[in-house]
Amino acid sequence: MSRFGAGAPTSARWDVRRMNDPNPLWGSNGVAFGPDGRLYVAQYLAGTISAVDLASGDVEVIEPVQGPVQSPDDLAFGADGSMYITDLAPGRVWRRSPAGEYALVSDAVAVPNGIACVGDRLFVNEMRMDGRLLELFPGGGEPVVLAEGLALGNAMQLGPDGALYYPHMLTNQVFRTCPDGGPAELVAEDVHEPVAVRFDLGGVLHVVSRGAAGIVTRFDGDRRTLVTSGILGLDNAAFDQENRMYVSSYASGGIAELRPDGRTRQVVPRGLAGPYGLTVDFGGQVVAADHYRVARPSPEGFTADELLIFAHGIATTPGGDLHLTSQFGDVRTHDPATGETTVRAHSLNRPTGITVHPDGSLLVAETGAGRVLAITDEVAALAEGLDSPVDVTVGDDGQCYATTATEVVRLDESGPVVVAANLAAPQGIAAIGDTLYVVEVGARRLRSVSVETGETHIEAEDLAVGTPAPVSTAPPLYCHGMPGVAPQFAGLAACADGTLYLSANGEGTVLHLRPRD
Repeated sequence: MSRFGAGAPTSARWDVRRMNDPNPLWGSNGVAFGPDGRLYVAQYLAGTISAVDLASGDVEVIEPVQGPVQSPDDLAFGADGSMYITDLAPGRVWRRSPAGEYALVSDAVAVPNGIACVGDRLFVNEMRMDGRLLELFPGGGEPVVLAEGLALGNAMQLGPDGALYYPHMLTNQVFRTCPDGGPAELVAEDVHEPVAVRFDLGGVLHVVSRGAAGIVTRFDGDRRTLVTSGILGLDNAAFDQENRMYVSSYASGGIAELRPDGRTRQVVPRGLAGPYGLTVDFGGQVVAADHYRVARPSPEGFTADELLIFAHGIATTPGGDLHLTSQFGDVRTHDPATGETTVRAHSLNRPTGITVHPDGSLLVAETGAGRVLAITDEVAALAEGLDSPVDVTVGDDGQCYATTATEVVRLDESGPVVVAANLAAPQGIAAIGDTLYVVEVGARRLRSVSVETGETHIEAEDLAVGTPAPVSTAPPLYCHGMPGVAPQFAGLAACADGTLYLSANGEGTVLHLRPRD
């Protein structure tokens, strides 16, 4: 079911079809069983928390995007049934009472991530360099620091020996410390990309890997074994009362049961975390930039084999190279054949849309700086002083066009020329012949613009772009030097056959639009 309900896009000129199903979980991060037996899931990118009935796979939204929590990353339940939530980007820890009321526990934790309840006690760690593990006091009182020097902490749990176990993501280590104080102790080294520490009902330690292969490292006494799930970008895990292990994926969402032999049973299907930008490769296949990965169509919808972190804008060239922007400041060129990635520009101010000029240069909309850049071996400004440019394309006339906060502009040598004005948050733009097509996120529609006359038409409406309801406060882009939450980007791509692909980022689908005539 789409977050926008049962409705579908409408158009008199185009046949519109979804290439994949809407994503029921917008990325799945921290997971924990609630008092009602359901599995509660923190969705960092979506800013929501949902509850999953593992028997039916039904998903209920518990914390909507309009709530006080902006970027929930992990959660745990206290003895009284209260849910405690780490709100990573704004740096807050919340308590949600069994009645659904929210109270701020602390705003003194930097990049709070891992969280654990031990009876009535609450513990949180920080996902940053030289991070801390702290005890917090929901009833009031200053935090107590139990450990320091964490190299990116994450999901933690109390072990059968009474110690808190937690990963150092950056150094591939697992540590433990006593909740009542004392030095931290190294438990294991050379652990495969650890992101979460979990114990099963028998007290066996499982360390979840965040990598592409979906590895879980199992420590049974002195014996270490690897279980490979094949789930890209695992994030967290929880064991039910029958000792079945359920895992989440920050990269593609969903919830799966992971069996000891590595087989999986998908309970909630995986899907797209955006999508953000779209491009069409020279084989005619659409490719989606999906924040943590680049995804291509498959029988299951859209899948990816490798992690390409913070992929937002995307373009391709005849040789197959993918050109990617990250709203955290980079422009990269990735060769899928070799797996090599080259940084073409860095420290930019929120680069978003990207396209390839016929002369081979990369054109990039640098949203935060109000510029469109041309990148070759050097970085040069093609246009400056624009109002938050989001995307860029090259028309059949060879001219460069960009979307800004409310306009479509042509970038002439003498400066920007307005082609269409008073648009509702235009984002993705693509050209077919002498017509530009623009996604108006603010009005949830697709509009065409004639490059010759400036005449416009509404091509499609009721698009699942943006959020179903206004978000009062967006989470920050950065937090204590770490990446926060990048704004969504509804991309658009034109195919040589005259069709369009549109990023329905409000529901996690790619739409294929084919002209009816």
